[in-house]
Amino acid sequence: MFSGCEEVSVPVRIGDKWTGKILVCLKDGKRRFSELQVPLQGVTPKVLTESLRAMERDGFLLRHAHPEVPPRVEYEITDLGRTLLELMETTCDWTAAHLTELLQARRAYQERAV
Repeated sequence: MFSGCEEVSVPVRIGDKWTGKILVCLKDGKRRFSELQVPLQGVTPKVLTESLRAMERDGFLLRHAHPEVPPRVEYEITDLGRTLLELMETTCDWTAAHLTELLQARRAYQERAV
């Protein structure tokens, strides 16, 4: 392990299927649960709820519950969550710059493995 990292665990939310997609949906402002379900086709309400709760727990988003009838809940990305968007953009830039090399390496590996 690296010095100073013995007690630190990596936030699992970063690598899961939905966190990045949820962050992208929230990058332009607050959204309600139902407004997140539309662009996140394929996510069940249960998984979306679990993901939102975990992201709130980790400080990536804020949950705003408005005392209205019917209740209105909105989600908003935090400054910490925005840093993940920066990381995602860096990863996309790296992929765009190196995808050809990566695919060539995979083909060469497959050819050697046969």
